[in-house]
Amino acid sequence: MLKKFLYQHAIWSVTLLVLIAASSCKKSKSEGPSRDELTKDSIYLYAQQTYYWNSGMPSYADFNPRKYSSNTAILTAIKALPSTGGKDKYSFIDDGTVASELGGVAGDFGFSVFFNDANDLRIKYVYASSPAAVQGLKRGYRITKINGSTAISTSDTNISYIVNAVFGTASSISLTVTKPDGTSQDVTLSKASYNINPVLYSHTYTVGPKKVGYIVFNSFTTNSATLLDAAFAQFANDGITELVVDLRYNGGGSVATSEAFTNLIAPASQNGKVMYTTYWTQTMQNKAATILQNQKFYAKGTDGVTRLYSYFDYDYQPTAAAGNQEVFAKRGTLNTLNRVYFLVLNGTASASELLINNLKPVMDVKLIGKTTYGKPVGFFALHIDKNDLYIPQFETKNQRNEGGYFSGMMVDKDIADDVTRDFGDPAERLLAQALNYSANGVFTSYVKDNTISSTSGLSRAVSDNAAEKLDHEFKGMVETRKLKLNK
Repeated sequence: MLKKFLYQHAIWSVTLLVLIAASSCKKSKSEGPSRDELTKDSIYLYAQQTYYWNSGMPSYADFNPRKYSSNTAILTAIKALPSTGGKDKYSFIDDGTVASELGGVAGDFGFSVFFNDANDLRIKYVYASSPAAVQGLKRGYRITKINGSTAISTSDTNISYIVNAVFGTASSISLTVTKPDGTSQDVTLSKASYNINPVLYSHTYTVGPKKVGYIVFNSFTTNSATLLDAAFAQFANDGITELVVDLRYNGGGSVATSEAFTNLIAPASQNGKVMYTTYWTQTMQNKAATILQNQKFYAKGTDGVTRLYSYFDYDYQPTAAAGNQEVFAKRGTLNTLNRVYFLVLNGTASASELLINNLKPVMDVKLIGKTTYGKPVGFFALHIDKNDLYIPQFETKNQRNEGGYFSGMMVDKDIADDVTRDFGDPAERLLAQALNYSANGVFTSYVKDNTISSTSGLSRAVSDNAAEKLDHEFKGMVETRKLKLNK
């Protein structure tokens, strides 16, 4: 079994490669390549050896990374290479923010937004203990003014203004919101550090003779397994036989947390059977990705001695012996589930999709909402100077060898989001569909299923476009486990 990766024991080298600089080592400092040039070299060379679509990549000389104006421009060019088949919508460069949030700590306002109508901007979720929560903001509140401006609409100009205000670099934001009871509130928020609790809501419903659990899970942080354990202990105590998992805004995160969640839901009868297999880049499987020697950390070897290792010392073969084939291992005491409903949208991605794909072969799984994002591949951070490079390095497939959902997972009931109601409201349309299916064995059908709310005239095309521009949730499946060392 692969162990959970402990970031606090990792020490990462500053990786400015010497491969390109070697020929200049005898030159004076002023004559050698610059720090910026070496960083650009590193981005290309890591992709050449570890990128999931590295087959057929051009040579260093033909690609010439130093000709690009920025690190982002290099990555954009790599994503556009014919070898990707147009599949790479995932690679990015980060300043360390993702690693921090993956660990369960954020430093923002603590809320996100979504359009309910062309001129109706709503709060779609709020993290407990965040600045937004401290000010009493809740899902469904309508935002009527941002930093003094009432120019709130789905026009490109106004969306840019909203994005910059809510997700930009400004340390504060002022809002006027209208609550469901019609009252108005003015708030000013300042960014602050807070612990992320991705369990936004949980409850048990009585549906005829059944008990149906409902949990809203917003991010696969590395610190959330114990929070899930507590929620599922309550579900077990309540005697639920069906479960609704709300992943509509969950862009993914830790692979280890996705495994833990899978084992909380899956039946104990699956214990010891294959959950999924990880297929790493062929270059990595062949132990030809020598560049990974630059990514170093301390760990205990097979002899129990702690020493300095690198990612090159891992075994990347898609086998159980190499530690790249996970098996089910029941977690918790809830073993009465016969069906699970997943509430999903276009931003549901990565570790969320891994959870769904793991369970499809072993349970009755229903998807409600919109086709998911489509990210069956994942990565670990490659540390280059002051940046973290995230490029896909592996793909996962379930026990039936099913994967490859680059176009997303299709839903059983296609229905638009409903941001007018808070999580847990039985009348909220995605949840209502799950509860109705539980009660009657069918989904209901309404004329305006594909408008944002029952009173909205916002078209599907306009809403999807606006949602994409406002979607700033992290999309990723990050390898947070400690792989099997070769020695």
